[in-house]
Amino acid sequence: MTKSVLITGASQGSGRATALLFAQKGYNVAIAARQLDRLEAVAAEVRARGQQAIALSTDVSEAEQVEALVNKALAEFGQIDVLVNNAGVCLTGSVEHMTLADWHQLIDVNLWGYIHTIHYVLPQMVQQGSGAIVNVGSFGGKMPLPNMTAYCTSKYAVTGLSATLRLELSGKGIHVAAVHPGVINSSFMERAMFRGEDAQKAGQQRDRMGEMLSQSWVSQPEEIAQAVWQAVDQRQDEIVVGPAAIATEAYRLLPGLTQWALGRAT
Repeated sequence: MTKSVLITGASQGSGRATALLFAQKGYNVAIAARQLDRLEAVAAEVRARGQQAIALSTDVSEAEQVEALVNKALAEFGQIDVLVNNAGVCLTGSVEHMTLADWHQLIDVNLWGYIHTIHYVLPQMVQQGSGAIVNVGSFGGKMPLPNMTAYCTSKYAVTGLSATLRLELSGKGIHVAAVHPGVINSSFMERAMFRGEDAQKAGQQRDRMGEMLSQSWVSQPEEIAQAVWQAVDQRQDEIVVGPAAIATEAYRLLPGLTQWALGRAT
């Protein structure tokens, strides 16, 4: 039977690149995101590579929609061999200017969105005695980042979720991995939110982020896709992608100095 993968946040960027790579590797692909027109375009690209694809508009923060997504994928392909949790949103700005609604939006998508998919996919993986779950986190789940308290909170939670789930499921034939990108040169800015004491300050945050995305060291979506495939194919536990690995290792070895440098940058 042809293996299948379910990927959230797959309408663009690293999610799209991951869908196309898995299709190239011979997987049938189920993809989810909110924008169905973009999803359908990605599904067409998958089919052009000779693999089956289904696309379903899904808000991963809504458990009922995720349940419908998983049921549709299982009905279409018979089983889900790989789950890639990739849907996410980003918010930059000092915590004092964030609302509770901001907090809930980030946690609902970046954490609960992952929990929902795992909850509905896991019983089938346990029953078949095999599978892989890849949670796409962030280097912001390995070290603190300036003006990104809520985002880092959600990504640190993903790091903990991945590590403890791996421990629990290793004896059931299910591999759990975490892939941590740094800054990605993709359609990131479409989904990014910025907060400040006024619109001008928020705009300055957006401008700084835009400038950062133009730098040569920024990772490409295809690099994240390759890391996801590597985590599945080689059963690696954790991969920090690109130059972000240098930053996270510096924080691990010299946390005080790294925090001081980040504080100065802020």
